[in-house]
Amino acid sequence: MVEREDQQNQLNRSMKRRHLFMLSLGGVIGTGLFLNAGYTINQAGAGGALIGYLFGGIILYLVMVCLGELAVHMPVTGSFQTYASKFISPSAGFSLGWMYFVGSATTAGVEFTAAGILMKRWFPDVSVWIWCAVFIALLFFLNALTTRGFAEAEYWFAGIKVVAVIFFIIIGFAAIFGIIPLADRPAPFLENLVPSGLFPAGFVILFVTMMNVIFSYQGSELIGIAAGESEEPEKNIPRAIRNVLFRIIVFYLASIVILSAIFPSKELGLLESPFVTLMDMAGIPFAPDIMNFVILTAILSVGNSCIYASTRLLWAMAQDGMAPKRFGKLSKRKVPFAALVFTMVFSLLSLLTSFIAADTVFVLLMSIAGISVTISWIGIALSQLLFRRKYLQDGGKLEELQYKVPFYPLIPIICIVFCVSILIFLAFDPTQLIGLLVGLGFLAVCYISYYFKNKKDKLIANNDVDYR
Repeated sequence: MVEREDQQNQLNRSMKRRHLFMLSLGGVIGTGLFLNAGYTINQAGAGGALIGYLFGGIILYLVMVCLGELAVHMPVTGSFQTYASKFISPSAGFSLGWMYFVGSATTAGVEFTAAGILMKRWFPDVSVWIWCAVFIALLFFLNALTTRGFAEAEYWFAGIKVVAVIFFIIIGFAAIFGIIPLADRPAPFLENLVPSGLFPAGFVILFVTMMNVIFSYQGSELIGIAAGESEEPEKNIPRAIRNVLFRIIVFYLASIVILSAIFPSKELGLLESPFVTLMDMAGIPFAPDIMNFVILTAILSVGNSCIYASTRLLWAMAQDGMAPKRFGKLSKRKVPFAALVFTMVFSLLSLLTSFIAADTVFVLLMSIAGISVTISWIGIALSQLLFRRKYLQDGGKLEELQYKVPFYPLIPIICIVFCVSILIFLAFDPTQLIGLLVGLGFLAVCYISYYFKNKKDKLIANNDVDYR
């Protein structure tokens, strides 16, 4: 791993605390909540969904505190990829970085497609690909402008989602207890939450649906990637972690309770978005259009975050010699423009596969995207475990760490065990086994690629030696 260049090829620290907070919050509140929560309740029941999202929230807390200690001590843009390279091995950092890049850039392409489909509600005669092109151009411009431009856009994207979720929670609880009447049904109170409705498909299904929960919570790790461009990371990162964790868990659990109380679990499996249906039943004027706009904003927010994460990660890997050097250059506006262009091109390719090869290449890319999140979380926890050990061995004092993981080494070990357990349970579900094998296979390809790359680099270095 080569040393990074300093001075003029470094990113600006222009993100303020409010940007960092909304970036990490907005990256998690997206399609996983608005579209996926109903499916999870349908599959696992009300009790299974609540336990699943609570358990996922615990894992999220474990990951975030591990990332927080690393990011405060070493606020670099490469984040968990850099930490894995430094404290696990360069091959681990290389593999983790490329897995996350492919997963994040692929997700961005998926979001473009979903945004285009949502626009069909208002413009049924306009092709989906035209809207995809419009949104691609918009997000490319926002990311190419300045880091501050991206941060401001994400701040407002996330703000709309947060307001919408709070409004939904207020309306939902009022509807449950009959304060706001619902069309076609009386006030449900807690009838749908009786014991028989908690686990209609049994308790085991909870483990199968856990990957849906992890998908919903992905994006929280953006706080580490953004650390390299944030003001006063030693103050802002701990605050963002504390605030974000509490709000995420409250938003998700409150939404699950509301949906489970109002809709029977079987009914939720038939609703495209229960959020839209509930507001329509509550008589909210223009409810479908309002929620369609909110979900569109959520999708663009996730796409925006994925582009940012992929671009910065590619730039960081180029700085470390793990990606072509051209991706490590910055524009006059301190934006990794070449890395941004490559990310957008890769996203376009994944977008095309969603139309052309949905049953083959697209499914494989999405499998990598899903598994990469869990593997990234394992990498974060293992990096923190090894960092703290090395820090103390080198004579570092625990009281000098500005942010510390409590109950070390228990926290990172539990995090690793939980994440590995989720991957193991996937092997027992035939529908998710292929995705697991593809994801692990791609990880193996990354390791093998690093081995041959490293061997080639050493050969070139030996040939360049002057023996005179």
